[in-house]
Amino acid sequence: MNLKFNCVCLTAAILILHVFTASSKDYSASFFGIKPGGTVLNTRAIQFGIDYISENGGGRLVFPAGSYLTGCIHFKSDVTLQLDKGAVLLGSTNPFDYDRQNTPFDHNFQTSLALILGLNQRNIGITGQGEIDGQGKELAAAVGELVKKGLIKDRSASRPDEDKRPMIINLFGCEQITVKNITLKNSACWVECYNQCKNVVIDSIRVESRAFWNNDGIDIVDCTNFKVTNSYFNSSDDGICLKSLEPDAANQNILIQNNSITTDASGIKFGTASLGGFKNIHILNNKVFDTNRSAIALETVDGATIENIEVNGLQGTNIGNAIFLRAGARKGSRKGKVENIAIQNVNVEIRKEKNPLKAMPGVVIGGMPDQIITNVTLKNIVIKLPGGADKASAKISIDNLKDIPEKPASYPEYDMFGQLPSWGVFIRHASNVQLEGLSLTAAKPDFRTAVVLDDVHKTSFKKLTVKEPQRKKKIFTANSSEIKL
Repeated sequence: MNLKFNCVCLTAAILILHVFTASSKDYSASFFGIKPGGTVLNTRAIQFGIDYISENGGGRLVFPAGSYLTGCIHFKSDVTLQLDKGAVLLGSTNPFDYDRQNTPFDHNFQTSLALILGLNQRNIGITGQGEIDGQGKELAAAVGELVKKGLIKDRSASRPDEDKRPMIINLFGCEQITVKNITLKNSACWVECYNQCKNVVIDSIRVESRAFWNNDGIDIVDCTNFKVTNSYFNSSDDGICLKSLEPDAANQNILIQNNSITTDASGIKFGTASLGGFKNIHILNNKVFDTNRSAIALETVDGATIENIEVNGLQGTNIGNAIFLRAGARKGSRKGKVENIAIQNVNVEIRKEKNPLKAMPGVVIGGMPDQIITNVTLKNIVIKLPGGADKASAKISIDNLKDIPEKPASYPEYDMFGQLPSWGVFIRHASNVQLEGLSLTAAKPDFRTAVVLDDVHKTSFKKLTVKEPQRKKKIFTANSSEIKL
Protein backbone atom coordinates (compact mmCIF):
# COMPACT_ATOMS: atom_id res chain seq x y z
CA MET A 1 0.00 0.00 0.00
CA ASN A 2 1.38 3.40 -1.00
CA LEU A 3 -0.03 6.07 1.27
CA LYS A 4 1.53 9.37 0.29
CA PHE A 5 0.79 11.33 3.41
CA ASN A 6 2.77 14.53 3.28
CA CYS A 7 3.23 14.73 7.04
CA VAL A 8 6.05 17.23 6.77
CA CYS A 9 3.93 19.65 4.78
CA LEU A 10 0.93 19.20 7.06
CA THR A 11 3.05 19.78 10.15
CA ALA A 12 4.50 22.91 8.59
CA ALA A 13 1.03 24.14 7.72
CA ILE A 14 -0.12 23.56 11.27
CA LEU A 15 2.85 25.43 12.69
CA ILE A 16 2.08 28.49 10.62
CA LEU A 17 -1.62 28.49 11.44
CA HIS A 18 -2.33 31.99 12.52
CA VAL A 19 -2.87 32.82 16.17
CA PHE A 20 -4.52 36.21 16.28
CA THR A 21 -1.79 38.81 15.82
CA ALA A 22 -3.68 42.02 15.29
CA SER A 23 -3.29 44.82 17.76
CA SER A 24 -3.59 43.54 21.30
CA LYS A 25 -5.69 46.53 22.31
CA ASP A 26 -8.71 45.53 24.39
CA TYR A 27 -12.09 47.27 24.34
CA SER A 28 -14.57 46.53 27.09
CA ALA A 29 -18.10 45.77 25.93
CA SER A 30 -19.36 48.62 28.11
CA PHE A 31 -17.29 51.09 26.08
CA PHE A 32 -19.78 50.59 23.24
CA GLY A 33 -22.86 50.62 25.46
CA ILE A 34 -23.27 46.85 25.43
CA LYS A 35 -25.36 45.95 28.46
CA PRO A 36 -25.44 42.72 30.48
CA GLY A 37 -28.53 41.28 32.11
CA GLY A 38 -29.89 39.16 29.25
CA THR A 39 -32.88 41.42 28.50
CA VAL A 40 -31.51 44.32 26.43
CA LEU A 41 -30.96 43.41 22.77
CA ASN A 42 -27.36 44.44 22.08
CA THR A 43 -27.12 43.58 18.38
CA ARG A 44 -26.44 47.09 17.06
CA ALA A 45 -24.05 48.00 19.88
CA ILE A 46 -22.01 44.80 19.43
CA GLN A 47 -21.89 45.29 15.67
CA PHE A 48 -20.76 48.89 16.10
CA GLY A 49 -17.99 47.69 18.41
CA ILE A 50 -16.83 45.04 15.92
CA ASP A 51 -16.83 47.55 13.05
CA TYR A 52 -15.01 50.20 15.10
CA ILE A 53 -12.26 47.82 16.26
CA SER A 54 -11.74 46.48 12.73
CA GLU A 55 -11.44 50.00 11.30
CA ASN A 56 -9.05 51.19 14.02
CA GLY A 57 -6.19 48.72 13.98
CA GLY A 58 -7.89 45.63 15.34
CA GLY A 59 -8.08 44.17 18.83
CA ARG A 60 -10.39 42.34 21.22
CA LEU A 61 -13.97 43.11 22.17
CA VAL A 62 -14.02 41.90 25.78
CA PHE A 63 -17.19 40.71 27.49
CA PRO A 64 -16.86 40.54 31.31
CA ALA A 65 -19.01 38.13 33.32
CA GLY A 66 -22.72 38.58 32.57
CA SER A 67 -25.36 37.64 30.00
CA TYR A 68 -25.47 39.65 26.77
CA LEU A 69 -28.53 39.22 24.55
CA THR A 70 -27.95 39.66 20.82
CA GLY A 71 -29.22 38.90 17.37
CA CYS A 72 -27.03 38.24 14.36
CA ILE A 73 -23.61 39.91 14.29
CA HIS A 74 -21.08 39.98 11.42
CA PHE A 75 -17.37 39.40 11.95
CA LYS A 76 -14.93 41.91 10.52
CA SER A 77 -11.20 41.43 10.00
CA ASP A 78 -8.71 41.77 12.86
CA VAL A 79 -11.31 41.34 15.62
CA THR A 80 -11.49 38.77 18.40
CA LEU A 81 -14.49 38.32 20.67
CA GLN A 82 -13.12 37.65 24.14
CA LEU A 83 -15.66 36.03 26.47
CA ASP A 84 -14.33 36.09 30.00
CA LYS A 85 -15.29 33.43 32.51
CA GLY A 86 -18.96 33.86 33.39
CA ALA A 87 -19.72 35.79 30.19
CA VAL A 88 -22.59 34.42 28.08
CA LEU A 89 -23.44 35.65 24.59
CA LEU A 90 -27.15 34.82 24.48
CA GLY A 91 -28.81 34.33 21.10
CA SER A 92 -32.18 35.99 20.55
CA THR A 93 -35.23 33.70 20.31
CA ASN A 94 -36.81 35.97 17.68
CA PRO A 95 -36.15 34.48 14.19
CA PHE A 96 -36.26 37.97 12.65
CA ASP A 97 -33.12 38.92 14.57
CA TYR A 98 -31.00 36.72 12.28
CA ASP A 99 -29.42 37.51 8.91
CA ARG A 100 -28.74 35.23 5.97
CA GLN A 101 -25.22 35.18 4.62
CA ASN A 102 -24.83 36.06 0.94
CA THR A 103 -22.22 33.82 -0.65
CA PRO A 104 -21.15 33.17 -4.25
CA PHE A 105 -23.02 29.85 -4.21
CA ASP A 106 -26.66 28.88 -3.96
CA HIS A 107 -26.64 26.09 -1.39
CA ASN A 108 -28.75 26.04 1.73
CA PHE A 109 -25.71 24.97 3.74
CA GLN A 110 -23.81 28.02 2.53
CA THR A 111 -26.60 30.56 2.95
CA SER A 112 -27.87 29.43 6.34
CA LEU A 113 -28.79 31.81 9.10
CA ALA A 114 -26.49 32.16 12.08
CA LEU A 115 -25.90 34.14 15.25
CA ILE A 116 -22.33 34.90 14.17
CA LEU A 117 -21.62 35.34 10.46
CA GLY A 118 -18.40 36.06 8.62
CA LEU A 119 -17.77 36.43 4.89
CA ASN A 120 -14.23 36.69 3.47
CA GLN A 121 -12.71 38.14 6.65
CA ARG A 122 -9.20 37.64 8.06
CA ASN A 123 -7.61 37.40 11.50
CA ILE A 124 -10.74 36.72 13.54
CA GLY A 125 -11.34 34.78 16.70
CA ILE A 126 -13.54 33.81 19.62
CA THR A 127 -11.66 33.10 22.84
CA GLY A 128 -12.02 32.99 26.61
CA GLN A 129 -13.68 30.85 29.27
CA GLY A 130 -17.19 32.11 28.50
CA GLU A 131 -19.95 30.60 26.41
CA ILE A 132 -22.34 31.24 23.55
CA ASP A 133 -25.87 29.96 24.09
CA GLY A 134 -28.02 29.84 20.95
CA GLN A 135 -31.24 29.10 22.88
CA GLY A 136 -31.97 26.70 20.05
CA LYS A 137 -35.00 24.93 21.48
CA GLU A 138 -36.90 28.16 21.96
CA LEU A 139 -35.64 29.62 18.68
CA ALA A 140 -36.64 26.56 16.64
CA ALA A 141 -40.07 26.61 18.28
CA ALA A 142 -40.46 30.27 17.29
CA VAL A 143 -39.57 29.39 13.69
CA GLY A 144 -42.22 26.68 13.80
CA GLU A 145 -44.83 29.19 14.94
CA LEU A 146 -43.97 31.45 12.01
CA VAL A 147 -44.40 28.50 9.66
CA LYS A 148 -47.82 27.78 11.14
CA LYS A 149 -48.84 31.39 10.55
CA GLY A 150 -47.66 31.26 6.95
CA LEU A 151 -45.01 33.92 7.53
CA ILE A 152 -42.24 31.47 6.61
CA LYS A 153 -42.69 28.86 3.92
CA ASP A 154 -41.49 25.42 4.96
CA ARG A 155 -42.51 21.79 4.83
CA SER A 156 -43.11 21.33 8.55
CA ALA A 157 -43.69 23.53 11.56
CA SER A 158 -42.60 20.80 13.98
CA ARG A 159 -39.26 20.32 12.23
CA PRO A 160 -38.42 23.32 10.04
CA ASP A 161 -35.74 22.79 7.42
CA GLU A 162 -32.10 23.41 8.25
CA ASP A 163 -31.89 26.65 6.28
CA LYS A 164 -34.76 28.12 8.34
CA ARG A 165 -33.03 27.54 11.70
CA PRO A 166 -29.97 29.61 12.71
CA MET A 167 -26.61 28.10 13.51
CA ILE A 168 -24.40 29.65 16.16
CA ILE A 169 -21.37 30.23 13.91
CA ASN A 170 -21.26 30.25 10.09
CA LEU A 171 -18.06 31.51 8.46
CA PHE A 172 -17.46 31.45 4.71
CA GLY A 173 -14.21 32.20 2.87
CA CYS A 174 -12.47 33.44 6.02
CA GLU A 175 -8.78 33.01 6.88
CA GLN A 176 -6.70 32.95 10.05
CA ILE A 177 -9.42 31.89 12.49
CA THR A 178 -8.94 30.96 16.14
CA VAL A 179 -11.73 29.58 18.31
CA LYS A 180 -10.37 28.53 21.69
CA ASN A 181 -11.54 27.53 25.18
CA ILE A 182 -15.14 28.69 24.79
CA THR A 183 -18.36 26.67 25.22
CA LEU A 184 -20.97 26.55 22.45
CA LYS A 185 -24.40 25.28 23.42
CA ASN A 186 -28.03 24.91 22.36
CA SER A 187 -27.99 25.60 18.64
CA ALA A 188 -31.18 25.48 16.58
CA CYS A 189 -29.25 23.82 13.73
CA TRP A 190 -25.59 22.94 13.16
CA VAL A 191 -23.52 24.42 15.95
CA GLU A 192 -20.69 25.81 13.84
CA CYS A 193 -19.88 25.67 10.14
CA TYR A 194 -16.63 26.70 8.46
CA ASN A 195 -16.98 26.80 4.68
CA GLN A 196 -14.01 27.29 2.34
CA CYS A 197 -11.96 28.70 5.21
CA LYS A 198 -8.18 28.51 5.53
CA ASN A 199 -5.77 28.31 8.45
CA VAL A 200 -8.24 27.55 11.21
CA VAL A 201 -7.49 26.54 14.81
CA ILE A 202 -10.31 25.09 16.92
CA ASP A 203 -8.81 24.16 20.27
CA SER A 204 -10.07 23.18 23.72
CA ILE A 205 -13.70 24.09 23.08
CA ARG A 206 -16.77 22.43 24.56
CA VAL A 207 -19.93 21.82 22.54
CA GLU A 208 -23.17 20.92 24.33
CA SER A 209 -25.96 20.90 21.79
CA ARG A 210 -28.98 18.61 21.90
CA ALA A 211 -31.53 21.42 21.68
CA PHE A 212 -33.04 20.33 18.35
CA TRP A 213 -32.47 18.26 15.18
CA ASN A 214 -29.37 18.49 12.97
CA ASN A 215 -27.16 19.66 15.82
CA ASP A 216 -23.82 18.69 14.25
CA GLY A 217 -21.03 19.56 16.65
CA ILE A 218 -18.82 21.07 13.96
CA ASP A 219 -19.04 21.09 10.15
CA ILE A 220 -15.88 21.56 8.08
CA VAL A 221 -16.72 22.25 4.44
CA ASP A 222 -14.04 22.40 1.73
CA CYS A 223 -11.46 23.91 4.11
CA THR A 224 -7.65 23.96 3.97
CA ASN A 225 -5.21 23.77 6.91
CA PHE A 226 -7.74 23.12 9.66
CA LYS A 227 -7.13 21.87 13.22
CA VAL A 228 -9.70 20.52 15.69
CA THR A 229 -7.90 19.55 18.88
CA ASN A 230 -8.43 18.86 22.59
CA SER A 231 -12.19 19.48 22.38
CA TYR A 232 -15.41 17.89 23.62
CA PHE A 233 -18.52 17.41 21.46
CA ASN A 234 -21.92 16.36 22.79
CA SER A 235 -24.45 16.72 19.98
CA SER A 236 -27.70 15.25 18.70
CA ASP A 237 -26.23 14.74 15.23
CA ASP A 238 -22.74 13.96 13.87
CA GLY A 239 -19.96 15.15 16.15
CA ILE A 240 -17.17 16.19 13.77
CA CYS A 241 -18.51 16.25 10.23
CA LEU A 242 -16.58 17.02 7.03
CA LYS A 243 -18.54 17.92 3.90
CA SER A 244 -17.63 18.90 0.36
CA LEU A 245 -20.19 21.02 -1.48
CA GLU A 246 -18.26 22.10 -4.56
CA PRO A 247 -17.03 19.67 -7.26
CA ASP A 248 -13.82 21.67 -7.70
CA ALA A 249 -13.10 22.11 -3.98
CA ALA A 250 -11.94 19.80 -1.19
CA ASN A 251 -11.18 19.46 2.49
CA GLN A 252 -7.42 19.07 2.68
CA ASN A 253 -4.65 19.16 5.27
CA ILE A 254 -6.97 18.58 8.22
CA LEU A 255 -5.92 17.49 11.73
CA ILE A 256 -8.48 16.05 14.16
CA GLN A 257 -6.71 15.13 17.40
CA ASN A 258 -7.38 14.43 21.08
CA ASN A 259 -11.13 15.01 20.97
CA SER A 260 -13.95 13.31 22.91
CA ILE A 261 -17.27 12.84 21.13
CA THR A 262 -20.72 11.58 22.07
CA THR A 263 -23.63 11.91 19.64
CA ASP A 264 -26.94 10.49 18.44
CA ALA A 265 -25.32 9.84 15.05
CA SER A 266 -21.65 9.28 14.05
CA GLY A 267 -18.57 10.45 15.91
CA ILE A 268 -16.32 11.49 13.02
CA LYS A 269 -17.88 11.48 9.56
CA PHE A 270 -17.00 12.43 5.97
CA GLY A 271 -20.15 13.08 3.90
CA THR A 272 -22.90 12.81 3.15
CA ALA A 273 -22.47 15.97 1.07
CA SER A 274 -19.46 14.81 -0.95
CA LEU A 275 -19.01 16.53 -4.30
CA GLY A 276 -15.34 17.54 -4.30
CA GLY A 277 -12.83 15.74 -2.10
CA PHE A 278 -11.29 14.82 1.25
CA LYS A 279 -7.50 14.66 1.08
CA ASN A 280 -4.55 14.42 3.47
CA ILE A 281 -6.53 14.15 6.68
CA HIS A 282 -5.10 12.92 9.99
CA ILE A 283 -7.42 11.68 12.74
CA LEU A 284 -5.35 10.95 15.84
CA ASN A 285 -6.11 9.77 19.39
CA ASN A 286 -9.83 10.50 19.58
CA LYS A 287 -12.52 8.97 21.81
CA VAL A 288 -16.11 8.23 20.79
CA PHE A 289 -18.69 7.01 23.27
CA ASP A 290 -22.46 6.49 23.63
CA THR A 291 -22.95 7.03 19.91
CA ASN A 292 -25.77 5.49 17.88
CA ARG A 293 -23.91 5.09 14.60
CA SER A 294 -20.28 4.85 13.52
CA ALA A 295 -17.16 5.89 15.41
CA ILE A 296 -15.56 6.74 12.07
CA ALA A 297 -17.46 6.92 8.75
CA LEU A 298 -15.79 7.79 5.44
CA GLU A 299 -18.46 8.18 2.77
CA THR A 300 -18.55 9.46 -0.80
CA VAL A 301 -21.92 9.30 -2.54
CA ASP A 302 -21.87 12.46 -4.70
CA GLY A 303 -18.64 11.99 -6.68
CA ALA A 304 -15.94 13.05 -4.21
CA THR A 305 -12.53 11.44 -3.87
CA ILE A 306 -11.50 10.32 -0.38
CA GLU A 307 -7.76 9.70 -0.34
CA ASN A 308 -4.72 9.72 1.92
CA ILE A 309 -6.58 9.39 5.21
CA GLU A 310 -4.84 8.36 8.43
CA VAL A 311 -6.74 7.22 11.51
CA ASN A 312 -4.41 6.33 14.37
CA GLY A 313 -5.67 5.85 17.91
CA LEU A 314 -9.44 5.55 18.26
CA GLN A 315 -11.28 4.46 21.40
CA GLY A 316 -14.98 3.63 21.21
CA THR A 317 -17.48 2.57 23.86
CA ASN A 318 -21.17 1.75 23.45
CA ILE A 319 -21.43 2.58 19.75
CA GLY A 320 -23.28 1.10 16.76
CA ASN A 321 -20.31 0.49 14.47
CA ALA A 322 -16.55 1.00 14.58
CA ILE A 323 -15.53 1.62 10.95
CA PHE A 324 -17.72 2.34 7.92
CA LEU A 325 -16.35 3.02 4.42
CA ARG A 326 -18.78 3.67 1.58
CA ALA A 327 -18.67 4.53 -2.11
CA GLY A 328 -22.06 5.18 -3.73
CA ALA A 329 -23.70 7.35 -6.37
CA ARG A 330 -26.80 9.24 -5.27
CA LYS A 331 -27.07 11.17 -8.52
CA GLY A 332 -26.30 8.14 -10.65
CA SER A 333 -23.72 9.77 -12.91
CA ARG A 334 -20.89 11.01 -10.67
CA LYS A 335 -18.69 8.24 -9.31
CA GLY A 336 -16.59 8.81 -6.22
CA LYS A 337 -13.40 7.08 -5.04
CA VAL A 338 -12.19 5.78 -1.69
CA GLU A 339 -8.50 4.92 -1.72
CA ASN A 340 -5.32 5.03 0.36
CA ILE A 341 -6.89 4.68 3.81
CA ALA A 342 -4.79 3.68 6.85
CA ILE A 343 -6.62 2.89 10.09
CA GLN A 344 -4.74 1.52 13.09
CA ASN A 345 -4.78 1.20 16.86
CA VAL A 346 -8.55 1.05 17.24
CA ASN A 347 -10.31 -0.41 20.29
CA VAL A 348 -14.11 -0.39 20.19
CA GLU A 349 -16.99 -1.96 22.11
CA ILE A 350 -20.20 -2.31 20.08
CA ARG A 351 -23.49 -1.71 21.87
CA LYS A 352 -26.06 -4.46 22.44
CA GLU A 353 -29.23 -4.39 20.32
CA LYS A 354 -32.58 -5.70 21.56
CA ASN A 355 -32.73 -7.79 18.38
CA PRO A 356 -29.27 -9.33 17.84
CA LEU A 357 -29.90 -9.60 14.09
CA LYS A 358 -29.98 -5.82 13.92
CA ALA A 359 -26.45 -5.66 15.29
CA MET A 360 -24.17 -4.82 12.37
CA PRO A 361 -20.55 -5.92 11.98
CA GLY A 362 -17.94 -3.77 13.65
CA VAL A 363 -16.31 -3.09 10.27
CA VAL A 364 -18.43 -2.48 7.15
CA ILE A 365 -16.73 -1.63 3.86
CA GLY A 366 -19.21 -1.22 1.02
CA GLY A 367 -18.07 -0.24 -2.44
CA MET A 368 -19.95 -0.68 -5.71
CA PRO A 369 -19.19 -2.96 -8.69
CA ASP A 370 -18.01 0.13 -10.59
CA GLN A 371 -16.61 1.94 -7.53
CA ILE A 372 -14.10 -0.41 -5.95
CA ILE A 373 -12.67 0.74 -2.62
CA THR A 374 -8.90 0.28 -2.87
CA ASN A 375 -5.72 0.35 -0.80
CA VAL A 376 -7.07 0.09 2.73
CA THR A 377 -4.93 -0.94 5.70
CA LEU A 378 -6.50 -1.97 8.99
CA LYS A 379 -3.90 -2.66 11.68
CA ASN A 380 -4.22 -3.45 15.37
CA ILE A 381 -8.01 -3.34 15.41
CA VAL A 382 -9.77 -4.73 18.49
CA ILE A 383 -13.56 -4.95 18.39
CA LYS A 384 -15.84 -6.47 21.03
CA LEU A 385 -19.36 -7.30 19.89
CA PRO A 386 -22.46 -8.70 21.63
CA GLY A 387 -23.16 -11.56 19.20
CA GLY A 388 -26.16 -13.74 20.01
CA ALA A 389 -27.99 -13.79 16.65
CA ASP A 390 -30.17 -16.85 16.05
CA LYS A 391 -30.38 -18.59 12.67
CA ALA A 392 -34.12 -19.28 12.89
CA SER A 393 -35.12 -15.67 12.20
CA ALA A 394 -32.32 -14.78 9.76
CA LYS A 395 -33.06 -13.75 6.17
CA ILE A 396 -29.52 -13.44 4.83
CA SER A 397 -26.79 -16.05 4.94
CA ILE A 398 -23.50 -16.69 3.17
CA ASP A 399 -25.46 -18.73 0.63
CA ASN A 400 -27.48 -15.78 -0.70
CA LEU A 401 -25.12 -12.81 -0.72
CA LYS A 402 -26.70 -11.68 -4.01
CA ASP A 403 -29.80 -10.74 -2.02
CA ILE A 404 -27.93 -8.02 -0.14
CA PRO A 405 -28.95 -4.80 -1.92
CA GLU A 406 -26.39 -2.44 -3.46
CA LYS A 407 -28.40 0.75 -2.78
CA PRO A 408 -26.20 3.14 -4.81
CA ALA A 409 -28.56 6.11 -4.36
CA SER A 410 -29.41 5.63 -0.68
CA TYR A 411 -28.36 7.78 2.23
CA PRO A 412 -25.13 6.19 3.51
CA GLU A 413 -25.11 4.60 6.96
CA TYR A 414 -23.44 1.47 8.27
CA ASP A 415 -26.80 -0.34 8.56
CA MET A 416 -28.06 0.72 5.09
CA PHE A 417 -27.83 -2.80 3.62
CA GLY A 418 -30.14 -4.32 6.21
CA GLN A 419 -29.32 -7.67 7.72
CA LEU A 420 -25.78 -8.93 6.98
CA PRO A 421 -24.40 -12.48 7.23
CA SER A 422 -21.41 -11.60 9.44
CA TRP A 423 -21.09 -10.35 12.99
CA GLY A 424 -17.51 -9.04 12.85
CA VAL A 425 -16.46 -7.76 9.41
CA PHE A 426 -18.30 -7.37 6.11
CA ILE A 427 -16.38 -6.21 3.01
CA ARG A 428 -17.79 -5.95 -0.52
CA HIS A 429 -16.42 -4.55 -3.80
CA ALA A 430 -12.92 -3.82 -2.54
CA SER A 431 -9.34 -4.52 -3.55
CA ASN A 432 -5.99 -4.56 -1.77
CA VAL A 433 -7.37 -4.51 1.76
CA GLN A 434 -4.66 -5.46 4.25
CA LEU A 435 -5.75 -6.53 7.72
CA GLU A 436 -3.09 -7.13 10.37
CA GLY A 437 -3.69 -7.69 14.06
CA LEU A 438 -7.48 -7.88 13.80
CA SER A 439 -9.14 -9.18 16.97
CA LEU A 440 -12.90 -9.91 17.02
CA THR A 441 -14.70 -11.07 20.15
CA ALA A 442 -18.38 -12.01 20.42
CA ALA A 443 -19.86 -12.22 23.91
CA LYS A 444 -22.47 -14.81 22.87
CA PRO A 445 -22.57 -17.51 20.20
CA ASP A 446 -23.70 -16.13 16.85
CA PHE A 447 -24.74 -18.30 13.91
CA ARG A 448 -23.29 -15.75 11.50
CA THR A 449 -19.76 -15.98 10.20
CA ALA A 450 -17.19 -13.70 11.80
CA VAL A 451 -15.86 -12.30 8.49
CA VAL A 452 -17.57 -12.24 5.10
CA LEU A 453 -15.91 -11.01 1.91
CA ASP A 454 -17.88 -10.48 -1.30
CA ASP A 455 -16.10 -9.40 -4.49
CA VAL A 456 -12.92 -8.65 -2.57
CA HIS A 457 -9.54 -9.16 -4.25
CA LYS A 458 -5.81 -8.99 -3.49
CA THR A 459 -6.48 -8.95 0.22
CA SER A 460 -4.57 -10.42 3.18
CA PHE A 461 -5.20 -11.24 6.82
CA LYS A 462 -2.32 -11.43 9.30
CA LYS A 463 -2.71 -12.23 12.98
CA LEU A 464 -6.47 -12.65 12.81
CA THR A 465 -8.03 -13.62 16.14
CA VAL A 466 -11.68 -14.59 16.50
CA LYS A 467 -13.10 -15.36 19.94
CA GLU A 468 -16.64 -16.64 20.26
CA PRO A 469 -18.27 -19.32 22.42
CA GLN A 470 -18.64 -22.56 20.45
CA ARG A 471 -17.07 -21.08 17.32
CA LYS A 472 -15.95 -23.59 14.69
CA LYS A 473 -15.30 -21.42 11.65
CA LYS A 474 -13.26 -18.23 11.81
CA ILE A 475 -13.61 -16.81 8.33
CA PHE A 476 -15.59 -17.30 5.16
CA THR A 477 -14.83 -15.84 1.75
CA ALA A 478 -17.27 -15.70 -1.15
CA ASN A 479 -16.90 -14.51 -4.72
CA SER A 480 -13.39 -13.29 -3.97
CA SER A 481 -9.88 -13.95 -5.21
CA GLU A 482 -6.26 -13.72 -4.08
CA ILE A 483 -7.09 -13.87 -0.38
CA LYS A 484 -4.13 -14.66 1.87
CA LEU A 485 -4.62 -15.90 5.43
